Amino acid sequence: MSTSSKQVHEKGPPDTTVASDSASGSVEVVNAESQHLQRKMRGKEVQLFAIGGAIGTSLFVQMGSALPKGGPAGLFLGFVIWSVVMLAVNECFAEMVCYMPVPSPFIRFGSEWVDEAFGFAMGWNFFLNMAFLVPFEIVALNILFSFWTTAIPVYAVIIVVMILYAILNVISVRWFGIAEFYLSIFKVLLICGCIAFTFITMVGGNPEHDRYGFRYWRNPGSFIEYGAKGNTGRSLGVLTCVIQATFSICGPEYVTMTAAEAANPRKILPMAFRSFVWRILIFFCGSALCIGIVIPSNDPTLAAVLDGESKGTGAASPYVIAMQRLDISGLADLVNALIMTSVFSAGNGILFSATRTLYGMSLKGEAPRCLSNCTKAGIPLYCLGVSISFCLLAFLQISSSSSAVLGYLVDLVTACQLINYMCTAITYRHFYAALKAQGISRDSLPYKGRFQPYTSYFAIGGCLFMILASGYYLFLDGAWDIMYFFLTYAMLGFFFLAAIFWKVVKRTTYVKPGTADLELDGQKQEIDVYEAIYTPSESGKQGGFFNRMFE
Repeated sequence: MSTSSKQVHEKGPPDTTVASDSASGSVEVVNAESQHLQRKMRGKEVQLFAIGGAIGTSLFVQMGSALPKGGPAGLFLGFVIWSVVMLAVNECFAEMVCYMPVPSPFIRFGSEWVDEAFGFAMGWNFFLNMAFLVPFEIVALNILFSFWTTAIPVYAVIIVVMILYAILNVISVRWFGIAEFYLSIFKVLLICGCIAFTFITMVGGNPEHDRYGFRYWRNPGSFIEYGAKGNTGRSLGVLTCVIQATFSICGPEYVTMTAAEAANPRKILPMAFRSFVWRILIFFCGSALCIGIVIPSNDPTLAAVLDGESKGTGAASPYVIAMQRLDISGLADLVNALIMTSVFSAGNGILFSATRTLYGMSLKGEAPRCLSNCTKAGIPLYCLGVSISFCLLAFLQISSSSSAVLGYLVDLVTACQLINYMCTAITYRHFYAALKAQGISRDSLPYKGRFQPYTSYFAIGGCLFMILASGYYLFLDGAWDIMYFFLTYAMLGFFFLAAIFWKVVKRTTYVKPGTADLELDGQKQEIDVYEAIYTPSESGKQGGFFNRMFE
């Protein structure tokens, strides 16, 4: 590590603008003299960023769309099944990223340890993953608005949100990390409040003093037949809930986003990856259980929202619907408003991630070089313009229902996420082979993945199965739809075409298993030196409390 870089870690450069790259994990310090990597995120910031990034619109809104198809038990079982696969994916992320905490880790590992064409396709796939999520958040906002009124034109909501996102991504770069920290705390409190609401009301703590418990598991039933009759239909209902879980459950990639920003990363990151287990149990599986408790699978309000027929009663969140059913005065309005702030902040953060991902690719020559031009404050305006242009997809609501547009975007995003996870597990196979061939004991690693290499095989198999099975409904009698076939499988075709394109144009070389450069051209040594000289900064009473809790 250079002397100037050491000075940055110890004192920080004067007169700088810090641009946190939440998609790639890098922090750009823009001044007249130099650009340096800053590692300042403590354990509390890393943990809360990972938690806040995982808690999004799906937990509050979209998850309920699978309830009428699988029933409460089917929904819960579907999330439990996919959680097991995601735990396997997490082990692949964790071992590699903790060993080499660099910017854009899983994308870079794909380029360095598998093939540059493989990494190129992963990079564009991840960018599109983020870019498609931004209009998803805007569409969700419009549905949440319909809880109060449908008088606001759809195009007005879209335009106003796009303008606000553009302004916030231009003026708030310096404070993005701080804002995300506190917004993550807010999201955690909100989802914990929804879980507490479920427990309190199900045991009789509601205006009607109705101890409804697991009533809706008995009537209309625990499992729903979907697409067929009998056990086949119930199995397809559970499969549909697993597909919803593949969209909803995320988290390991948000930890990797902080890899190059974390102070003392080989101590902090392993704890963040290990906590993914309880994040899955509490937030994802817990929410799936709660949603099946608070409303029945045949709730008419939920059915109206999903069919795009709600007129002024568009309570998109199952929790809001439950509050209306129990006639808890004012609470439904309050929670709907709080969910809207969470959805808005999620879209803003995702846009930031998409912008920085595209910027990173332009610097490497994997996107047009002109996009890398920045303002004096270090803001890549061209990348921001390209990323925010994806918000125009939200205008599809004008000709289609909002719920239908949500479905379009969910299909695209789900495919992107599954490809990301499968490619990460494939990259791990090369990493594991290189460790073995080069005589590096896995016991010496900062994080040793459990049950490897079998975990990686399970992750690859689970992701591949869900990529292929996610469009199963198209092959039911009379259900074929060319548009949904495209939405479900287009990203898989795009990935292969992107890899082939880069392979032909750049004549890249496949890295044979066991031959990968695990030093990443000397960067491992730089990180080793950094950690050897690292001295924890002093924290105030509040900061010290959070650090002890998370570290």
